[in-house]
Amino acid sequence: MNESSSATRRSKNFHQDIKHKIKRKTMNLQHNPNNIVIKGTPLETAKRAIVMLHGRGASARDILSLTDYLEGADYAYVAPQATQSTWYPHSFMAPTEANEPGLSSALEVVGKIVARLHDEFGFAHENIFLLGFSQGACLSLEYVARNPLRFGGVFGLSGGLIGPENQLPDYAGDLQQTPVFLGCSDVDPHIPKVRVLESEQVFKGLNANVVTKLYKNFPHSVNDDELEIVNQVLTTTVF
Repeated sequence: MNESSSATRRSKNFHQDIKHKIKRKTMNLQHNPNNIVIKGTPLETAKRAIVMLHGRGASARDILSLTDYLEGADYAYVAPQATQSTWYPHSFMAPTEANEPGLSSALEVVGKIVARLHDEFGFAHENIFLLGFSQGACLSLEYVARNPLRFGGVFGLSGGLIGPENQLPDYAGDLQQTPVFLGCSDVDPHIPKVRVLESEQVFKGLNANVVTKLYKNFPHSVNDDELEIVNQVLTTTVF
């Protein structure tokens, strides 16, 4: 075998090994429901709780930094931390199975936190809010669509429901006019505008009180208008 053929073989084996490692890393993406950071009023005395979900590559403490801009008294803020700072490995519009088991594990974490807030600390579901940014926004919206109850409010900042293009499942249930806010750039590189609008229609079909705002040429970020809308719900419980 000549040197060129040997180098090609080594390169091929190298890339196969990398792909195997990536696949193995993805398959082990499981999340710990006890890996959480809590801020604000203690859970034992708080009147309301907000489950806050960070984006890809970020942390629980990153999303909790938004609490510096949130209003409303007697709130506890609960932020879980994703393994490897990623709730699921691929785009939220990738085939669902490609994001497993991370996606199911992430949804389970949110469910366990909501259940603990309700069962252990006595929060009525209408006093539990969910807020997420980017990947965390997608996760919060997907959880609520799959588990429709009367929540205090749901804030999807740069996110949409999870699933391939034109393949969202048939969600069923009644959100009983839960305020759901969808805020996103109209040119977001990660969140297509059409998916935000599809999500809006799904939540309307689930009997949510939906407000959707697409911000012209805005970057993948959180803006003052979004925070104002969030605060309106946190202080008045309605839009």
